[in-house]
Amino acid sequence: MKAETLLAELDRLRKDVPKDEADLEWVTLHHVFCFVSYKMTEFRAYVEQEAKKGSFRAVDEAQ
Repeated sequence: MKAETLLAELDRLRKDVPKDEADLEWVTLHHVFCFVSYKMTEFRAYVEQEAKKGSFRAVDEAQ
């Protein structure tokens, strides 16, 4: 699993929700996407650490 893959999926989810600044779902997805985008170095390290623990095994096997 790569951090970029997870970020791309988060972006897809964000784009699936109609933009509505009063909608908590849209606001949450948008700001989490922005935050993670700005902190990619840290997010990559987190994803690598989780991958070593096997956190993404089910997703990897399903693909």
